[in-house]
Amino acid sequence: MAVPASLSILNISGKFVMNKALSDTTTDTILTLQGVGWLKRKAITLGTVTLAIKHFKDDEDVEHIDIEQTLTGGIPGTSERRTLTWTERENEDHIFGAVIGKSRRTKVDVLEENFLKAGWTADTVEHGVVQSYVESDTPKSGTTWIANQTWGIEEVNGERRYTRHVKFTGPGAEDIECRLIYDYLGPL
Repeated sequence: MAVPASLSILNISGKFVMNKALSDTTTDTILTLQGVGWLKRKAITLGTVTLAIKHFKDDEDVEHIDIEQTLTGGIPGTSERRTLTWTERENEDHIFGAVIGKSRRTKVDVLEENFLKAGWTADTVEHGVVQSYVESDTPKSGTTWIANQTWGIEEVNGERRYTRHVKFTGPGAEDIECRLIYDYLGPL
């Protein structure tokens, strides 16, 4: 389902489910290159991924995006705590292992990769996409990969949708572009 007209990248709070029919099918390849085991990969790719997104500003006017992922049957996925200050933070994720990430709101014209800047609605371009840059903590994880993402609102088949563009670089310099498209389920 499309996002309501009132929802913009300035506040993406709500419940979303990944639309597998509209999203790219390279997620299993990316998960494999990230070192995610077969059983977890199958649960993720066969299950339904639901996001509960809380987007807010704290008392110092710093923007935050907290996301709780669940899989079919209430199986916990990852928890994402994004502070949009472009400050590196270490995290130990039960799916992706040790990672280092940073997030920010940015204008598309400062991005280098065309895939990360293309396709957004005019209001997303005006307000800036959310960029999430996460890489494996190689000394701790034993693998090397980078997931550079932009998040925003995009028109898909005539409907406004919350989407993520993922530019993934694997341990063997694999270069994968993946677009994830979500159905809006409603407010939190």
